[in-house]
Amino acid sequence: MKPQVLIVGAGPTGLVLALGLQKQGIPFRIIDKNQGPGEASRAMAVHARTLEFYRQFGFVDEIVQLGIPVQQVQIYKDNKQRAKMNMGHIGKGLSPFPYVLSFPQDEHERILINQLKAKGIFVEWNTKLISFYQEENRVRVITTKQGNEEKHHYAYLCGCDGSHSSVRKGLGFDFAGGTYKQVFYVADVLSETPIDGLQLKLFKDGFGLIFPIRTTNSLRLIGLVPQALLDKKLEINFTEIVPYIKENLGVHTNKMNWFSTYKVHHRVSEYFRKGRIFIAGDAGHVHSPAGGQGMNTGIGDAINLSWKLATVLKGKAKEEILASYEEERIAFAKDLVATTDRMFSGIVGKGFSTKIIREVLIPYVVPKLTGVSSIRKALFKSVSQIRIHYRNSMLSAGRAGAIHGGDRLPWIYGQGVDNFKPLQTFDWQFHVYGEAKADLRELAKTTAIPLHEFPWTGSMREAGINPGSMFLIRPDGYVALADSGQDIKKIRSYLDELKVVQN
Repeated sequence: MKPQVLIVGAGPTGLVLALGLQKQGIPFRIIDKNQGPGEASRAMAVHARTLEFYRQFGFVDEIVQLGIPVQQVQIYKDNKQRAKMNMGHIGKGLSPFPYVLSFPQDEHERILINQLKAKGIFVEWNTKLISFYQEENRVRVITTKQGNEEKHHYAYLCGCDGSHSSVRKGLGFDFAGGTYKQVFYVADVLSETPIDGLQLKLFKDGFGLIFPIRTTNSLRLIGLVPQALLDKKLEINFTEIVPYIKENLGVHTNKMNWFSTYKVHHRVSEYFRKGRIFIAGDAGHVHSPAGGQGMNTGIGDAINLSWKLATVLKGKAKEEILASYEEERIAFAKDLVATTDRMFSGIVGKGFSTKIIREVLIPYVVPKLTGVSSIRKALFKSVSQIRIHYRNSMLSAGRAGAIHGGDRLPWIYGQGVDNFKPLQTFDWQFHVYGEAKADLRELAKTTAIPLHEFPWTGSMREAGINPGSMFLIRPDGYVALADSGQDIKKIRSYLDELKVVQN
């Protein structure tokens, strides 16, 4: 079949977008100007919401098996341990994946690529987007593949091509924000220094993070390049920073597998869409590494966009729902950039407030707060991205108990119930917590929208769900419509308004 969507960029965002489209039977093409997958990966954290999406796709077990759940975070000040935070199962009862998973981005990308290969889909490497022109019903595109020019047209074009996105630039979108003056380094090394869990090292001139990697004696090191080295030359090599790492991180390196330096930006595109053209991931937003949110946010963009494109292309909803992609994702991106900017500036800035944060709050106050159950849950919800909601979206309506249209469906598990299991079909579905009424059963049959009934349990009330509540669930696991009384008129009205159909 002729590709209906062109994806530009085969990083995590583009690859997940491709998997989302494939899951729903949409033909597409994915290209990347590079020779192959990236090797200098910076992202390490894979959060619960991303793992929940991967469970829907059916390959989460492989990711979890290869990664390392972060069981504890040790905080050091001047090479003395000041605190140890227990992070294992911090989100118990909130998600099937109640932890942060440490997993290098390069290995992560290879699994996504292999998932596509297993379905007979291959990334077209060495293929560059040259230009595009949008018409009423299609997008004309010129690409070069190994030096040969090609002309094609597609129903939609998606730019997942990073912070220097040619798609965003071609659309003329402003990319407001700035660049931090600090230079980061990232390295994979072999070391016999024993590291248990994630370590944060704070010291006078900066900070460093140490992640254990699954490979024996392999560590990922991330930190700030000392200004003294930058004053001497613009670019440094690993040998020059080894003494600094040994002194401040306490790590003795036996071998360096790879090393890179980079600067961090904090920017958000003014728009995420223009007509039939969309941008996602770093093409639309870049921010500091605080909280490990960047890659996970791009994956969230991809999931959100993939089901909406597929729904429209398959005639299961009106085209107007595509406007909800920018509406839902740009608000979160702006909030995230502002939040991570404050966090990052508080750690690396100058002045009295930074001193308090680095010398008091992080090593002493924060660890004590994370020992409080309610604060642990709030922290997990925020970092894991399960707190993201779209209550103000054009697709969100109603309320049932504490659950609003636009909320992520709460996870209910136990007593033979796992309400996330049906989400693996990645389609619209009705959920009833209690017993479904006869007219709702009939509506489910006539619309061919699957109906899932879950016998009432006390855990549902704890999650804020009232007995008998009905939720119309979007393919991405968010609540579209919530109603405590299973009001058939409200449900029909919602479906008619968006022209949502399954058959």
